[in-house]
Amino acid sequence: MSTDVSGMIECRPGARLWGVDDEDTVWEAGIDLFLLNRGNAYDGLACLFGVRNYFGFRPLAEDRGFPDDASEGLRSEFAGYGGPRYVHGTTWLTWAELSATDWQETDDSGTRTRASAAGADTDWGRVWSVMCILSEIHGAENVRLVVWFH
Repeated sequence: MSTDVSGMIECRPGARLWGVDDEDTVWEAGIDLFLLNRGNAYDGLACLFGVRNYFGFRPLAEDRGFPDDASEGLRSEFAGYGGPRYVHGTTWLTWAELSATDWQETDDSGTRTRASAAGADTDWGRVWSVMCILSEIHGAENVRLVVWFH
C-alpha cells in the first residue's frame, strides 16, 4: 500500500505588521501542496517527516501533530481528508527551520543526502521556492508547511 502526502503552506501576515502576540495575527491558508508537488518519493518523506524512513534519515519534523492555531482554510482541507481518524503522521515545518537545514547531511548509509532526497532540485523545490518568497514578505518564522499522510 502506498503513502501519499497532502498539506498546505500557511503564512502569518499580521506578524510582520502587528507582532506575533497581536490578536489579529493569525495563520492564513496560502497554497495547497497538491498544486506544487507532483510526487511522494519516499526518500523525501523520510528525510523531511520520518514517514517510511527505511533510509535512516534524521527527520526534520516528525509527528508534531496538527497545529492548534491552524488557519480555517487548512482546517477545512484537513477535515476533507477525514481528519485525524483517517490520516497519520500530521506535522509541520517552518521556513526558518528549512533554511537552517544542513542539506548535505546523509542517511544512515552515508550515501544519500537531504539535498538529493528533498532539496531544491527535487519535486520539493517548488514548495521551497514558494515558502522562500513568502518568508521574504512575512518572515521565516511566519511561513510553514503543514502535512499529513494517507
